[in-house]
Amino acid sequence: MTSKTLSAVEGEGLRLDKFLSNQLSELSRTKIQKMINDGLVFVNNTEAKASLILDGSEFIAYTVTDLNINIKDISPQEIPLEILYEDNFIIAINKQPGLIVHPGNGHPSGTLANGLVYYFDQLSDLNGSLRPGIVHRLDKDTSGVILIAKDNASHRKLASQFQNRTIKKEYFAITWGIWKEPKGSINNAIKRKRSDPTSYHIDKEGREAVTNYELIKQGQYLSSITFYPKTGRTHQIRVHSSSMNHPIFGDNKYGGGDQKIKGFIPEVNKLLKKLLNNIGRQALHAKKIVFNHPDNDELISIEAPIPLDIQNIENNIDLTNG
Repeated sequence: MTSKTLSAVEGEGLRLDKFLSNQLSELSRTKIQKMINDGLVFVNNTEAKASLILDGSEFIAYTVTDLNINIKDISPQEIPLEILYEDNFIIAINKQPGLIVHPGNGHPSGTLANGLVYYFDQLSDLNGSLRPGIVHRLDKDTSGVILIAKDNASHRKLASQFQNRTIKKEYFAITWGIWKEPKGSINNAIKRKRSDPTSYHIDKEGREAVTNYELIKQGQYLSSITFYPKTGRTHQIRVHSSSMNHPIFGDNKYGGGDQKIKGFIPEVNKLLKKLLNNIGRQALHAKKIVFNHPDNDELISIEAPIPLDIQNIENNIDLTNG
């Protein structure tokens, strides 16, 4: 028998059973339903039903009674990690593009989490055995700052800051097109697509999502921009930018790939194709995060330098003016 506690910071608006299924990918849905029905799942110290809708502030305690259901500790792997900051309570990593944050379906290893357990002896376990220290996530092909908790108390305090939206995040991106306003705010709810569960879209019945932005540099076809997300929805910046007809450069899922290259003069067409091929991902980088330290409440600001692949595109913005 083993007991664990999860923070529901990523579960706002989800049913309890759905959230647990997302978080505990090492357990089958049948096993999760049985745990709930057997009274082995508690939300804020109260026995809960599968249909409970979470608001993201809860702590979920669960007990697994059968250790032969393929629950296993994550495998340590020597994966290169760039450490931006470390003390006795937290770690800040500059996640490289292409690195998945934690194991899941189709990705049992080779993740940030595998690297973390290789290098660090102490990590929080609030989010389960497959998410050691993981407080929040970045998309696979988004680079930049990600925070890791070494202990459960630090994890809870950081998760609370994310939930209360007191953490300030700053993203650097290259987008397609000319923005009409040099700065503004995008306030459009986001919902998962029924036709494609891995994608999201604007839907008034979705979850609140707010992203502020400020233009940095603008060319005829491409722009560099800073995004300041106020909420933390999955794919939020990518969906919001695309909804403004300015998809992130290289983001094939949301219309920012080579489907945008049409009708340009040959020289521009050739350059844009070259830039797309060189980066091979969405040009989105989690540049900066500002938060209160979980131990002493000191205001901490951590910044990850803009990677060379994105710098190269920004340096070519003027050259795309034709």
